[in-house]
Amino acid sequence: MTVRLALAQVAAGRDPARNLERALATMDAAADLGAGLVAFPELALLRFFPQWERHAGARELAEPIPGPTSDRIAAKAADRGLVTVFNQYEAAAGKHYDTSPVFDADGTLLGITRMVHITDYACFHEQAYYDPGDRGAPVYETRVGRVGVAICYDRHYPEYMRALGLAGAELVVIPQAGGLDEWPEGMYEAEVRTAAFQNGYFAALCNRVGAEERLTFAGESFVSAPNGAVIARGKRLENDLVVVDLDLAECAASPARTLFWRHRRPEVYPGLGSG
Repeated sequence: MTVRLALAQVAAGRDPARNLERALATMDAAADLGAGLVAFPELALLRFFPQWERHAGARELAEPIPGPTSDRIAAKAADRGLVTVFNQYEAAAGKHYDTSPVFDADGTLLGITRMVHITDYACFHEQAYYDPGDRGAPVYETRVGRVGVAICYDRHYPEYMRALGLAGAELVVIPQAGGLDEWPEGMYEAEVRTAAFQNGYFAALCNRVGAEERLTFAGESFVSAPNGAVIARGKRLENDLVVVDLDLAECAASPARTLFWRHRRPEVYPGLGSG
């Protein structure tokens, strides 16, 4: 099965309502280009408040899912027939999460992925705002294939990325807030390409872009094939809609699925990953 993927590499302005309207227009643009799935970066509609150790108004920005924002995204997904991987700040039962709702092409909310690993370092004070995710590493049966989500920091954990593969993911979407020159050159790309190669799926990283108070987000979203090759890349420091066709049959034919997984010996390393 071939699916056309669109990554909405966009900056977030100061007005969440305007950002939402732009996100909906981006979904229209993706559909007009024939996309079957569109994905957004981390905290797609908000300025990146974790850059501050304390942001007095941050909690008021969180919404339930379903809720006002996710309902608008779901309606547009249904109107344009788009599987949609979004990301927003979620409020649920007194807790707050970095969450990606996943909508099928008919607008159905298939489920939510909550970021599991929560970091804290300069300009990424996420432990002040997020509770650790409690939904594991789900994979969703969508109209275009089996889709998993690894939200930003979760992609650093091979166990998490392997769990998505073991659950049958053909595509892993990575909503990210990655700063300019944040780590040694090429490191983020290398780990995502390695995960795709080792697990036999496509990996699509959708990054924020734009200058904010303490951070400049790099853009440069990219897609890795199951053989580890980069097959699409977004612009540096500019808004972009990255569109690429994925042949999901490459997953079954990948080195991971034809070799590596057949020769795994989980009995030798019990407790690592998901078996």
